[in-house]
Amino acid sequence: MTDSKPPLAVFDLDNTLADTAHRQRFLERSPRDWDAFFAAAPQDPPIPEGIALVLESAGECEVVYLTGRPERCRRDTLDWLAAQGLPEGRVHMRRNGDRRPARRTKLEVLNQLARNREIRVLVDDDELVCEDAERAGFTVVRARWTAPSAALKTAQEREGRT
Repeated sequence: MTDSKPPLAVFDLDNTLADTAHRQRFLERSPRDWDAFFAAAPQDPPIPEGIALVLESAGECEVVYLTGRPERCRRDTLDWLAAQGLPEGRVHMRRNGDRRPARRTKLEVLNQLARNREIRVLVDDDELVCEDAERAGFTVVRARWTAPSAALKTAQEREGRT
């Protein structure tokens, strides 16, 4: 580990920093409308608790964003982060077509980051991601500031979509 660089604070996006409630309807239909779900992401309202935690963490840590959103959403995601006045940071996104569960893809990235840097904290709303990260030795803050969505949980775990 390199001592000269600040530790990392790793933040999820959906339902941690960005309130996805307005676009859940696209996941509640059959078939799910993924294009519409992701196209509506730029209109996500910020979640004050998550935003405050990012800004607080940026005082001591380098902020990194870790999302299950597919790579094709990068431009919208970067624009949204900038519009919220959040610190610039690396954004790790799911490869287009990668349907592995979020707990696998995110833990893989966390382990890669931890090879060279201390990870001070992971902030995420997905309980399975949080449990696996804690088992792997990471400090976790559970983002419990939005109502859980059964449709989003299924998307994250079974369908590997976000």
